[in-house]
Amino acid sequence: MAVSTSSARRWMTSATACPRRVPSTGGTSLTREYCSTSAIAERHGPAGHPRRVRRRHQHPAERHVRAAGDGPDHRGARRRQQPAQADDYTLQAPDPRVAADAAEAPAQGGGPGSAVCVACRAGRVDDDGYCENCGHAQPRERDHMEQECGPLAAVSDRGLRHHRNEDAFAVGTTTLPDGAPVSVAVVCDGVSSATRPDEASLAASRAANASLLDALPRGTHPQQAMHEAILAASEAVNALADEQPAEAREHAPQQNAPACTIVGAVVTAGLLVVGWVGDSRAYWIPVDRSAPPARLTEDDSWAAQMVAAGLMGEAEAYADHRAHAITGWLGADAYELEPHTAAFKPDRPGVVVVCTDGLWNYAESADEMAEAVPVDAAARPLHAARVLVGHALDGGGHDNVTVALVPFPAVPQGAGSA
Repeated sequence: MAVSTSSARRWMTSATACPRRVPSTGGTSLTREYCSTSAIAERHGPAGHPRRVRRRHQHPAERHVRAAGDGPDHRGARRRQQPAQADDYTLQAPDPRVAADAAEAPAQGGGPGSAVCVACRAGRVDDDGYCENCGHAQPRERDHMEQECGPLAAVSDRGLRHHRNEDAFAVGTTTLPDGAPVSVAVVCDGVSSATRPDEASLAASRAANASLLDALPRGTHPQQAMHEAILAASEAVNALADEQPAEAREHAPQQNAPACTIVGAVVTAGLLVVGWVGDSRAYWIPVDRSAPPARLTEDDSWAAQMVAAGLMGEAEAYADHRAHAITGWLGADAYELEPHTAAFKPDRPGVVVVCTDGLWNYAESADEMAEAVPVDAAARPLHAARVLVGHALDGGGHDNVTVALVPFPAVPQGAGSA
């Protein structure tokens, strides 16, 4: 179980029957009201017998450099084109007829193959996503995504090393039966060692978000709604495995079913609820930076399991090469599904950071995350989310990066927007 090293935090036992320790701040800025009721023994198994883990496999390193003129990156400056190397191929001169046809295609409505290449600005893009003139692969829609939804916002980026973005997010706002505003954010991280991880994260985030926006206006308690949303996300990911043709399963029986992690937050006028499975995280960052920040989730990971079972100290466990192997995920081949939920009542304004490990690997502790989050994040969530993604890219961008920022308390907005 990961423990923050911040001196401002202590451990406290929930008032419920759950024996699991939960993080809390040393002051009164966060009061934990509820927690999931499963016991540590059920989560981790007998000491010395950890649950099976699923390792994350990173794709071969391939640095992505956007073409000059593609617009500013997340840090407000353009990424520089890499100088041509001696063995680089020189792009052939564009055929004027192709360029003319490509320029006319958008005006005519176009279709597959009618888009213009972002690199040479002349060739047509074929159905496989490559320029017919220069051969450059074109950016995918999910390479970089941004969404602002009333008071909250989210940003996702492919990063600098992966060949596709396997993260996904969904955000929305609605109202409780009494008209009180609610903000919802869900972030999912596809497991790269599984098949179709990008589809798994997208299906899970959409299903969980839809479930929350449906349940909350009907009066379902936010924590119960979060539990049900994670179950809905699990069903959506499991359905992807059922869609795989039997012939494909026979030819590749060793392939893992689609899988992903999930973390979500529900924010009302007085309550903050988080839910998760896997190692995606949520952090509490108060507007008043003199108050201590806090990590609200506990990783389903090998290192956390070793610490919780008393088999290793925190420093030893997190220094091990197996530290970030996950022990919980959504997917048809998951050992068991145990949604974790927790609810808090902050006594001051703040912002909830909901993110994948592509971000928190570069700001792991609550104090480090608070330092990375702009002081005006609650007022400018989209800007702050861009800054955080830029922080991860500046740190190396070794993974997909996704973050959603949800200000607390919830701000009144139009119901049902998403």
